[in-house]
Amino acid sequence: MPGPVFIDGDQVTLRTIEEEDLPFLQQQVNDRTIWRAIGRIDPVNAEQERDFFEDVVCEDGSVQLLVCADGERVGTVGLHLEEGAVRAAELGYWIAPDHHGTGYGSEAAELLTTYGFDQQGCHRIGARVFEFNDASQALLESIGFQHEGRRREATFIDGEYQDILWYGVLAEEW
Repeated sequence: MPGPVFIDGDQVTLRTIEEEDLPFLQQQVNDRTIWRAIGRIDPVNAEQERDFFEDVVCEDGSVQLLVCADGERVGTVGLHLEEGAVRAAELGYWIAPDHHGTGYGSEAAELLTTYGFDQQGCHRIGARVFEFNDASQALLESIGFQHEGRRREATFIDGEYQDILWYGVLAEEW
């Protein structure tokens, strides 16, 4: 059973990520649809997934949550809080391929963005998307993020260099 509800939405609940969620996370990040979209080209074994849990999920400076619908694990959403003069964060997410097109990702991203502004006091929240990921670009634009820029040929995926697109939204725009 997933961890306790942290944020409750209409279609999804955002829950804490617990150790018993690690097999689900490992299985999904090894799915080509997911690893390609998040830019992770190497396979992830159980120990590496546990390292992610301990180094990212369990550490301060990051809010990582499990996206659930009808009590079922469907993905993750997270905010990495950035240090600096401007209170900012970077939003990241993925939804299991069996649940694409359901609106779960949009609602999860919207819920966590609201949390970032209302509870973490962020001034801006950004997100990175690979140029080939039209669905993620559409998701961000649909919830109010604006395209801010492009890093040309900034990553290597599927045997070719890909651009990274940057999106952002300011607190007063939210």
